[in-house]
Amino acid sequence: MSDAAPDARFAEGPGFDWRPRTRVLFGPGSLTRLGELVAPPAASGEAPLGKRALVVTDPGVVAAGHAAAGAEALRAVGVETSVFEEVRANPTTADVAAAVAAARDHRADLLIGLGGGSAMDVAKGANFLLAGGGAMRDYHGVGKGRGTFLPSVGVPTTAGTGSEAQSFALIADDETHIKMACGDGRAAFRAALLDPDVIATVPAKVAAPVAIDAVSHAVETAACRVRGELSGMFARKAFSLLARSVRPYLSGAATAEDRAAMLLGAHLAGAAIELSMLGAAHALANPLTAKYGTTHGVAVGRMLPHVVRFNAADPAVRAIYEDLAAAGGLTPSAAALAEFLDGLLPSAGVSGGLGRAGASADDLPQLAELAAEQWTAGFNPRPVTAADLEGLYRCAF
Repeated sequence: MSDAAPDARFAEGPGFDWRPRTRVLFGPGSLTRLGELVAPPAASGEAPLGKRALVVTDPGVVAAGHAAAGAEALRAVGVETSVFEEVRANPTTADVAAAVAAARDHRADLLIGLGGGSAMDVAKGANFLLAGGGAMRDYHGVGKGRGTFLPSVGVPTTAGTGSEAQSFALIADDETHIKMACGDGRAAFRAALLDPDVIATVPAKVAAPVAIDAVSHAVETAACRVRGELSGMFARKAFSLLARSVRPYLSGAATAEDRAAMLLGAHLAGAAIELSMLGAAHALANPLTAKYGTTHGVAVGRMLPHVVRFNAADPAVRAIYEDLAAAGGLTPSAAALAEFLDGLLPSAGVSGGLGRAGASADDLPQLAELAAEQWTAGFNPRPVTAADLEGLYRCAF
C-alpha cells in the first residue's frame, strides 16, 4: 500500500498513480551482489546507500550461512557490517527494540532485512523508531512516520510474505498482543534483492506455510474491493507463477525454475498488496493465530477456499476468479480455483479443519466477532458480517 491520500490510494477504475520506490534485483546467485547494490562502483555515478550496515536476521538464516554470505559481500566493498540475529517468528515490539539498540550500538546508517517476513518487518519497524523515536504503537496506521529514515534493503530468504515489496511493518504489541500494521512510504526498502538459490535451504515446515500465504496474497488482492488495474496485473502474474510451481515446492520436488517462480511470484503478490489490500481469508486467519497459535499460512490456507466460494456468488468476482484460474493453468472456473486451493494444505502434509487446530464449535461466534474487527474484512469484495464469517468458520470446521 502506498502512502498517498486514501481517496487516491483506493481509487476504483482503470486509472492508477504508481510511485515505485524499490529497485528490484532478481536472479540466481544475486546474494553475492549485495555489496555492489549497497556501494556501487564509482564509475556508475550512483551514491552508496551507507557505510555502516546492520543486517537484521534470525538464527535459522544464520545457520544456513546466508547472513554470513550477505555480510561478506558488504564487507568486501568496505561497508562496516554487524549482524543482529535475534529476530523471532511473529515479531513483537521487543524484537524491534532489540534491533534498535543493536543499530545504535553499531552506529548504523543502513539497515538490511535479510530473512523471512519477520526479519524484514523488524528492520522496517526499527527504521520507524530510529527516525522518529517513541514506541511502535505511535506508528500504527498509515503515514505516521516522522524524521529521516535510514536507507534499507530487503533480502527475502523465503517465498512468502512479499514484505520486501511493501512499506508496512507488521509488529505485535508485547502488552496488548494486537498485531499492528505500521505503514509509511519512507519505510519501504530502497532496494530488494531476490536470489532463488537462497530459498533452496528453507526447511519444509517453514517453506510450506509461507508459500501458501503467497498464493493467498495473489488470490485476495486480485478480487479485493479496492483492486485496480495495476494491482490486478501483479496479482494475475503472481498467481500464474505460483500456481504452476507451488505443488512441487510443497512436496520437496522443486526445480531451480520452480524456486525462481515461487520467489518472483511471492514478490509480485506483495507488490499487489502494496497497491490494493487483502480480504476475508486474512481477517478469518488472524484470530486463529492469536487464539490457537496456528501458523499464519496454515490458517489462511484453511479459510481461503471457503472465502473464494462465498465471494463467487457475486458474478463480477466470479469472473475475476475464472480469469485467475486460467492464468494459473487451471480450468477457468471459480470452482476449479477453490478446489486447487483445497489441495494445498494436504500437499504440505497438513490435514484436518479447525477442530484439528484446537477450536471447538462453541468458539466460533467469538472468533467471528474478532474476524469482523480485522481491517482486511472491510476490503473483501463481497461484504461480510460477523454471521457470514461464523458461517465460513463452520465450513472449515
